[in-house]
Amino acid sequence: MRTAVVVGAGVGGLAVAGALARSGWRVTLLERQDRIRSAGTALVLWPNGIRALQALGLGGGLDAIATGLAYHGVRRPDGQWLVQPRPQAGERVPVVVHQEDLHDALIAGLGEQVEIRTGVAVRGLRPASTDRPAVTTGRGVVEADLVVAADGAQSTLRPALAPASTVVSSGCAAWRAVVPWYRAPQLPPERISGEILGAGYRFVSASLGERGSAGGSSRGGIYWVATAAGASRPEPPATQLTLLRRWFAGWPSPVGELLAATEPADLVQAEVRELRPLPPSYGFPTGPGGVVLLGDAAHAMSHHLGQGACLAFEDAATLCAVVRDAVPGPRLADAVAAYSRLRRPRTVAMVRQSRRMAAVLQARGRLALRARDATLGTISPRLLGSVAATADRWSPPPS
Repeated sequence: MRTAVVVGAGVGGLAVAGALARSGWRVTLLERQDRIRSAGTALVLWPNGIRALQALGLGGGLDAIATGLAYHGVRRPDGQWLVQPRPQAGERVPVVVHQEDLHDALIAGLGEQVEIRTGVAVRGLRPASTDRPAVTTGRGVVEADLVVAADGAQSTLRPALAPASTVVSSGCAAWRAVVPWYRAPQLPPERISGEILGAGYRFVSASLGERGSAGGSSRGGIYWVATAAGASRPEPPATQLTLLRRWFAGWPSPVGELLAATEPADLVQAEVRELRPLPPSYGFPTGPGGVVLLGDAAHAMSHHLGQGACLAFEDAATLCAVVRDAVPGPRLADAVAAYSRLRRPRTVAMVRQSRRMAAVLQARGRLALRARDATLGTISPRLLGSVAATADRWSPPPS
C-alpha cells in the first residue's frame, strides 16, 4: 500500500490526509500540539474553496454548517459607501463556516486509514538521497512514499527545501471573534454583514446562521475581523479589546455594538505574515516519491483576500488528483513535479493580488492617504472585481 506522512493538522493537513486515505493511501498525520484543535472563530470560503472541498469528497457536509455570505458592500468610517455590489443572476456566493464546525467535518473525514500522532515535534527532513523521503522527530525517523509539509507559515520542513523563503510581517495585526446572538439582540440583519475601510484600519463582519437558532451553522453568531496597522499587541486580551474599542470608536454600526458585545475570551489575535520570496517549487521528487509544500507552508500571504484556507484546499485537491493513480517510482516522482507546475503559477497570481490589495488598504502618510481616499471609490470596485475573478478562476484538475 502507498504511504504518506502529513506534517501539520491544520485545515489543509486534515483535508489532504483524509482525501489521500479515501483514495487508498495509508496516512500518518503528525501534529506538534498535544491534541488536534481548532480556533473558535470562523472562515469565509469562496467558490474556489467550495469546489476544492467538493473535489476532496467533503462537499456533502458543507451545506449543514455553511451560511451564505450576505455581503452588503464597503463603507468609509464616516458611513459613506465605496462599493454597493449588485448580485448577478447565477452568481456563486461565498459562505461563512465556524472553524470548529469545519474542523469537526474534516476530522470525521479522516477515516480508519489515517494514523494520528499528536505531541510529535518534527525537526526536519532526512537528507535527500535515493531512499524514501522521511521526516525526523525527537522519537526517530518516519518515512513514506510521500511527505506533505502542511505545517504552516513557520514550517520546519520548508527551510531544507527553499532556504531563501522567509516569513516576514505584512505590517498589520488582525483580531477575530464570534459573538453569540444573545449578546447582540438589537442588530438588524441588514446591518450585520459588510466591510468598513479606514486609514490603516479595517473591520469586516458576517452572520453565522440565523438569529435565534443555529441556522446553517451548529455554532451561530456574528463573526468579525478587525485589522490595524502595526505589530501584534503583547497586552492581555482585555487590554487589547479596550484598544480596539478606542481605535474603532465612532465607526458606523455594527462596529461599536459588536466590540461592546465581545468578551476578552472571544478574542483571537494574530500578526499577519507572508512568505517572501515564494519557494521556487512546491514539489521535490526524492527517491521513489517526494516531498510537497501545502497551504501556508508554500504560500503564506496576508489575509486581505480571505483566501488562505481556500488555497490550501485547492492544494490538497490538486495533489490528490495528480497522485491518485501514481505508484512509487518514476510515476509518483513525476506526479510530485506536476503538483508544483499546477499550483505555483496560481498562487503567485493570488499573492500578487493580495499585495495590491494591501497597498490600497494599508496606505500611510498624509499624502498617501489623500491620494487613496481620492481614488478609493473607483479603485476598490475595479480591484475587488479583479480579485474575485482571479480567485474564482480555478477548477480541480481531472483525476
